[in-house]
Amino acid sequence: MKRVVVKVGSAVLTENDEIALERMRALVDFLAQLKEKYEVILVSSGAVAAGYTELELDRAIVKNKQALASIGQPILMNKYSKKFATHNIITAQVLVTAVNFNRENDVKRIKNTIDILLSNGVIPIINENDATATVELTVGDNDQLSAYVTKNTNSDMLIILSDIDAYYDEDPRKNPNAKILKTINNIDKNELSKEAKPHGTFATGGIITKLKAANFLLNNNIDMFLSSGFDLSDIKNYMLNSNQTGGTLFTNGK
Repeated sequence: MKRVVVKVGSAVLTENDEIALERMRALVDFLAQLKEKYEVILVSSGAVAAGYTELELDRAIVKNKQALASIGQPILMNKYSKKFATHNIITAQVLVTAVNFNRENDVKRIKNTIDILLSNGVIPIINENDATATVELTVGDNDQLSAYVTKNTNSDMLIILSDIDAYYDEDPRKNPNAKILKTINNIDKNELSKEAKPHGTFATGGIITKLKAANFLLNNNIDMFLSSGFDLSDIKNYMLNSNQTGGTLFTNGK
């Protein structure tokens, strides 16, 4: 059975400084369907946003953000646990930091844990351990984190579900006639050097971090699919029906 990593961002999971429960429900329902065909790993943002629903601290201050993440992580996991339970699926929390991916033994332990969880039908839910990570030792955003997870768990593909529904030839917010690039085999270095511009209040990425994640995976012969997290029809068509109606596939064909 093939293994896929699904990453969902804060822009999808939050709305008006709260967890967007209907979108979370739709995500969980999709992952339950996906699990019938694949082993599924979820990389989920949203801990800071969940913490903010309980305590409104200034998110611009790093220690406040770390505190909000520590408050919000169990809240987020509880919501996931209840929603997956309706499908009789057990979830597990896996928190990592950047330093873990720089230590061979840590990578091996993470993979071993995830292998056991998946072999027993459990969906691992991965997030960065913001409460203990230092600024210098953070992955930085969950797009990069999900790419590292994909490579180091020997997964076959990364799916990023975002408020960005695909990669376009121009910025669709500036040009309504911008066209979706359905398949990308390589990424221009100039695109990778641009500044990341996250859209949501709790977001840390933008299209640039997604391109960097895709580039990292292309260099490791792993595919990535970028699609909307608001409307899951494109990713459902691609993953469940083998029909690409939207979104962008990053692949080198190997």
